[in-house]
Amino acid sequence: MLAKDVRQELRSRTALSTQLLFAFTTVAVVSYAFRNTAIGPPLLGALVWILVLFAGLSGLAHAFVREEETGTALLLRLTADATAIYLGKLVFNLLLLGLITLTVFTLVLTLFPSDIGDLLGLLLLAGGGTVALSAGTTLVAAIIARAASRGALLGVLTLPLIIVPLLSLVSGTTKLLVGEGTSDILGELQVVLSYSVVMITASLMLFRFVWED
Repeated sequence: MLAKDVRQELRSRTALSTQLLFAFTTVAVVSYAFRNTAIGPPLLGALVWILVLFAGLSGLAHAFVREEETGTALLLRLTADATAIYLGKLVFNLLLLGLITLTVFTLVLTLFPSDIGDLLGLLLLAGGGTVALSAGTTLVAAIIARAASRGALLGVLTLPLIIVPLLSLVSGTTKLLVGEGTSDILGELQVVLSYSVVMITASLMLFRFVWED
């Protein structure tokens, strides 16, 4: 399942190109708008994760939507285990969002230099955020894949689910940008990790009913 999705994305680059274009365009516009103004750590921390979130939302549902559009969803329902399908889509979304997160962080920290207190803490937070946002989006993407207004529904259903880890990610990133270390963001990391475990566990339990309905 994962290999199939990766091959299809490498051939079409539909989701990846959309997400990268959104990230590059937004960072460039913000950089131009604030070219003569210093951006403080709280605003920069929020900017990073807003970019990651909305760039991700533009492409994370694509894995399930593609199955419906190409007519392969029915075949998968008949021949593949629901758990294997969910895990394959989750890992695919993790890879996709991980690349977007790396791109956004690189762009923002290059254009808006900051005093990073601890690179390890930043990597842990970025990795944890990627897992949390992917976990909170994958099941919703399966739910709305057959809906007519998929784009609007994904945002409406996902945002309430991810607001808690998103606030923790912004808080932790802000602390790192002002020079604090990994030990200062343990609370935020714990929230993000706990959320990821709960969401993945709940999704594994519920996905069969969503997928086979």
